Amino acid sequence: MTSLFSLSLSVSLALLSLSFLTTAVSASEFTFHEATIESIQLAFAQNRLTSRQLVDFYLDRIQTLNPSLRCVLEVNPDALDQADEADRLRAEAGGGNGTLGGLHGIPVLLKDSIGTDDKMNTSAGSYALLGARVPRDAFVVERLRSAGAVILGKASMSEWYSGRSSEIPNGWCARAGQSLNPYVKSGNPCGSSSGSAIAVAANMVAVSLGTETDGSIICPADHNSVVGFKPTVGLTSRAGVIPVSPRQDSIGPISRTVSDAIHVLDAIVGFDPRDEATREGAKFIPMDGYKQFLRKDGLKGKRLGIVRNPFLDSFKGSTAALSFDQHLVTFWNNGATIVDNLEIENIDIILNPSKNGEMGVLRAEFKHHINEYLGELSNSPVKSLAEVIAFNSNNPELEKMEEYNQDGLIAAQMANLLDEEVVKAERMMKKLSEEGFEKLMKENELDAMVTLGAHAATVLAFEGYPALTVPAGYDDNGMPFGICFGGLKGSEARLIEIAYSFEQATRIRKPPLSFSFEFHNQYYE
Repeated sequence: MTSLFSLSLSVSLALLSLSFLTTAVSASEFTFHEATIESIQLAFAQNRLTSRQLVDFYLDRIQTLNPSLRCVLEVNPDALDQADEADRLRAEAGGGNGTLGGLHGIPVLLKDSIGTDDKMNTSAGSYALLGARVPRDAFVVERLRSAGAVILGKASMSEWYSGRSSEIPNGWCARAGQSLNPYVKSGNPCGSSSGSAIAVAANMVAVSLGTETDGSIICPADHNSVVGFKPTVGLTSRAGVIPVSPRQDSIGPISRTVSDAIHVLDAIVGFDPRDEATREGAKFIPMDGYKQFLRKDGLKGKRLGIVRNPFLDSFKGSTAALSFDQHLVTFWNNGATIVDNLEIENIDIILNPSKNGEMGVLRAEFKHHINEYLGELSNSPVKSLAEVIAFNSNNPELEKMEEYNQDGLIAAQMANLLDEEVVKAERMMKKLSEEGFEKLMKENELDAMVTLGAHAATVLAFEGYPALTVPAGYDDNGMPFGICFGGLKGSEARLIEIAYSFEQATRIRKPPLSFSFEFHNQYYE
């Protein structure tokens, strides 16, 4: 049976993609596959590529791959118009990008929780918000538009940030169904920014935006062999984004290279009066932006703390564990000091959901802030969390209630920010961070903590620390894994230097074989 999702997306793509056959030939000199922002901008400047041709290419990729991967919820019906406008402005500027925005003509895919005041939905993957209108673009979208980006569409995500139910698998939402890892069909795509990572990995868009509360950028980036950057909380505004926790929520780029991530980061950071956290976060932004820290010798003189326990436990005896040790040699060979076998105090509590108190706090925060968010929407089927729960109950077929319950939303509805247990848990999380990660960093005078995989995301979540993950290899089954670099608040410059230098020294990322230019569709049918 054809789903509403498949029908609506197919119709939109068919209408938007009519011009691809006429543009592909003239742009044949440009290599679309694995294209970077810099290679795209160079091709623009040399008149070898137009924004329309680039958008057409990505729309064709979406039409071909999305029925299997299910990582794009909607394409922007205005994407080609935006591309044409970008081409017109570039022509007026004489072909160069000097007077244009840093992302001029670059297609960007947005996670489905990032608000756009246009014809697209912002639904967190749920039918409950279908048709609702946001009052304005999210601040990060305003910044992308100002930088000249083309908003390509909305990426699928784990419904309600995986908060609806503990039964729901990563990468599933009612509107799209189950997103798939493009490297290994049975592999975990992780979440909740699953679609944002998958689409970038499979060359369905140049770059994307994700959001993270605890692991939602770092984990899908790690599992889909792309770069994911979760900035310090407050470096990027959360205004206009479906909220979970103002203490932990962050908006960041997902890309195929560190350089691309930083191009996007430079475009979206900044003070926003609608998000008080950005007042403090803006103090961390360097005067000339972050691109200046893309240095091949960025590892030189850095002091890296290696935390193996317990993050290597699930990798013991694997290709990943061997690769990790080889990467430590790369760090050393490129001038870094390695401080190995460090331990984080109370790590067993920090990583234990039944002991760390995080879930109770997040549910209480989500209830409070989602009710505020929903109250600002127009034409919304729901205006509160209680109405979301009722919508799901009244629409069991749409929301697949027989397959997955909504115990998480019900628990959130019962939570209260002022409950003594919530207040105590919040204090405990702060103490665990100060006596754990912060103590580790400061006592060892580290520039970054280095871990294998994505499990350290929780360590960096409680107090809004930045994290950057870079592809580090593939196991024997072809499943990707990454290395995560974590730092203290405002340490983005050092993390960029370290991650970029590591990436340039290793160049490990490879596109998924099943979704390279020759698409083996039957593998996913």
